[in-house]
Amino acid sequence: MPPESLSNLSQPAGGNRSGFVPGMSERDFLPAPDGTTAELVIRCVIPSLYLIIITVGLLGNIMLVKIFITNSAMRSVPNIFISNLAAGDVLLLLTCVPVDASRYFFDEWMFGKVGCKLIPVIQLTSVGVSVFTLTALSADRYRAIVNPMDIQTSGAVLWTCVKAVGIWVVSVLLAIPEAIFSQVARVGSLDNGSFTACIPYPQTDELHPKIHSVLIFLVYFLIPLVIISVYYYHIAKTLIKSAHNLPGEYNEHTKKQMETRKRLAKIVLVFVGCFIFCWFPNHILYMYRSFNYNKIDPSLGHMIVTLVARVLSFCNSCVNPFALYLLSESFRRHFNSQLCCGRKSYGERSTSYLLSSSAVRMTSLKSNAKNVVTNSVLLNGHSVKQEMAL
Repeated sequence: MPPESLSNLSQPAGGNRSGFVPGMSERDFLPAPDGTTAELVIRCVIPSLYLIIITVGLLGNIMLVKIFITNSAMRSVPNIFISNLAAGDVLLLLTCVPVDASRYFFDEWMFGKVGCKLIPVIQLTSVGVSVFTLTALSADRYRAIVNPMDIQTSGAVLWTCVKAVGIWVVSVLLAIPEAIFSQVARVGSLDNGSFTACIPYPQTDELHPKIHSVLIFLVYFLIPLVIISVYYYHIAKTLIKSAHNLPGEYNEHTKKQMETRKRLAKIVLVFVGCFIFCWFPNHILYMYRSFNYNKIDPSLGHMIVTLVARVLSFCNSCVNPFALYLLSESFRRHFNSQLCCGRKSYGERSTSYLLSSSAVRMTSLKSNAKNVVTNSVLLNGHSVKQEMAL
């Protein structure tokens, strides 16, 4: 491909006003390289970076799901949500990243009208699954810490599976407008030529990109994070209060239980923090383009900002398994055992249930007294529950 053909990548939103999060269906504002070095970076180094992201992300997330599925003891409420999160990340890695990488090899939209309708739906669905699952995880931690006696252990796993499926259904329904309005169109380039692009909304009205970017930011970023913040405000308030008002008779057991719940809440909070860090630049960049679509910014600085925002958003689909590996000793043992050709580790021989909150008998607790299990206190006639230390 000749270097001048890369000028298509600098076409602004006036020709293709998308920039949609995760931004796979538009041409970026990238400058036309004036030498072979720039062309080499754009054509080779960047797609290679995408390939690393795909490989690492798929390895981590598929391994995570495999560990949870193959170990029946790990099919707990938090783990189902975490598996759901991993499934959304896998979908993003298999669809969004390859499509985005193709922009550095081809001038034209290569996936036809069907791809233009289907791919944006898949992309937005995967983003929805991620943020809505994080919200559900935060709600689960809120119930476990703030209202622990309201947790229903009977059928909790099945009910959580229903919620996980519901998250996918809602995510798909919210993404359907992308299929309705997306279209393949010929748009002009800086060299008075034209190229084919997939546009997520009609080009007839300047208001469409503004509405689209603001709605995406609100529904898939700001509103869920406000809800999560409310949950974590009450979680933090309860944990601080519990540290000063532990019942003396059950002091030791209560301390262990609260430490376990605090540890799991910390893991979920790390997931949320990674999501904010990785997706916020992309959302801001999209809104900037949507409100300034008549202006061309072919500068190198804008190209770098665009690439960093994209790479960060994709990296979010890789970081959760690593965060869980660093924060959870049990998951780390299971993950290491999987990498060592299924050799059983101490964690597999014991009943160190990762992130588990299912009910167990007191006799089971006695037989596994030296494991990482921490049992909750029998209060007000309720059955004994347990959560596993991580």
